[in-house]
Amino acid sequence: MKNLGFLSFGHWSPDRGSQVRTAADVLLQSIELAVEAEKIGLDGAYFRVHHFARQLGSPFPLLAAVGARTSKIEIGTGVIDMRYENPFYMVEDAGAADLIAGGRLQLGISRGSPEQVIEGWRYFGYAPNEGEDDAQMARTKAEIFLQLLDGEGFAQPNPRPMFPNPPGLLRLEPHSEGLRDRIWWGAASDATAIWAAEQGMNLQSSTLKTDETGEPFHIQQAKQIRAFREAWKSAGHDRAPRVSVSRSIFALMTPEDRMYFGSGGKDEDQIGVIDQTRSIFGRSYADTPDRLIEQLREDEAIAEADTLLLAVPNMLGVAYNVHVLDSILRHVAPALGWR
Repeated sequence: MKNLGFLSFGHWSPDRGSQVRTAADVLLQSIELAVEAEKIGLDGAYFRVHHFARQLGSPFPLLAAVGARTSKIEIGTGVIDMRYENPFYMVEDAGAADLIAGGRLQLGISRGSPEQVIEGWRYFGYAPNEGEDDAQMARTKAEIFLQLLDGEGFAQPNPRPMFPNPPGLLRLEPHSEGLRDRIWWGAASDATAIWAAEQGMNLQSSTLKTDETGEPFHIQQAKQIRAFREAWKSAGHDRAPRVSVSRSIFALMTPEDRMYFGSGGKDEDQIGVIDQTRSIFGRSYADTPDRLIEQLREDEAIAEADTLLLAVPNMLGVAYNVHVLDSILRHVAPALGWR
């Protein structure tokens, strides 16, 4: 494991006990958490994107704001649902955010997960082409997005422009050199992981995966990572790929930790059905640091990945989440090969 970051789902709720009561709270606290995470030495600040929900939904203003307030930490998403995106407009937003951040953007994109409303992407004005389903629509948009990020001109210029044009066909601006190599695909199956490798995208594998073999989650996930790397090698790309996994991990250090998580993590994988597909969910971890180290050393997918994203309970507030991250950073991560 070379990199350690956090992943926030960006929940907010006015319910009693929540430290994140409004949309303004979650946006401002997300920025502050990234700033504080950079101070303690964390490598990445990643945010989940959901629509029609009391969660983070419009990533690029947030990513740009984090980029302006920090200087070293990687800034990413895990993931942006491409079913809701216009890849042309997205290229402009992503390029601007990456330039503000000085080339630190790590964009995770995907087909996404079930949302709060039925076929919510239709409200955004999108529908699959004839013969496509929504998953194929997302992959098609991703391919267009990647092609546009290459920065090649494709649009015929106006012969009487308002402002002078450079010669040749025009591309979308602003263009951020190198961003194309920092796009990740969130894959739930082995097949989509292989497709991501063929497209030259890095791999994000989360705590949910299509149950393809009946084996424990971390073993299936490790096999997915190995299949991705083999496909990457076969595709002949000229750079090394990156792979991330995410986990819920809590070190029990204080009475507050034990109050929130003292009953322990989910010791076993969970099985569920999502979109008529049997899926397997990875376990969570909550224990003393020494026991966490023993348990996490048995996780084959963490051993295979170069980046571990820690899912944080963002509604408990910035200060507590900094404590959660710092506890892992100081007392667990070094034993797993970090730094």
